[in-house]
Amino acid sequence: MRFLVINGPNLNLLGEREPGIYGSESYASLCSRLEAFAASQGSEVTFVQSNHEGALIDAIHEARTWADAIIINPGAFTHYSYALRDALASVRVPAVEVHISNVHTREAFRHVSVTAPVCVGQICGLGLYGYEAAMRFFLGREAS
Repeated sequence: MRFLVINGPNLNLLGEREPGIYGSESYASLCSRLEAFAASQGSEVTFVQSNHEGALIDAIHEARTWADAIIINPGAFTHYSYALRDALASVRVPAVEVHISNVHTREAFRHVSVTAPVCVGQICGLGLYGYEAAMRFFLGREAS
């Protein structure tokens, strides 16, 4: 299985940014962890992180030619990017939205996702394990 893992604004600062909320593990460490997990499952993973909405949209569009699944943490774009929502809806690649923290226990503006309705599911509050949980979900679907 070929995964595209997309991370939006500020996720490049994992390990530095608000470690009480997002943990102390770095973005590079997250990518290494997911690469190892994917390899152990006979799968491949490609990562895109950008603080720019258009770069994420371009990655989603390109994924339609090669990816089996998208795992996306849109960051703040979750709450207002109809452009990301439309990009996800435009491709025939299933996506799971992931959030490191439990967005439903945080500020009210974080409770609403405009991207989740076009995803097959949303995982939040499991820390970095949420990304692996999303991969496991897709791997389980493939086996069915």
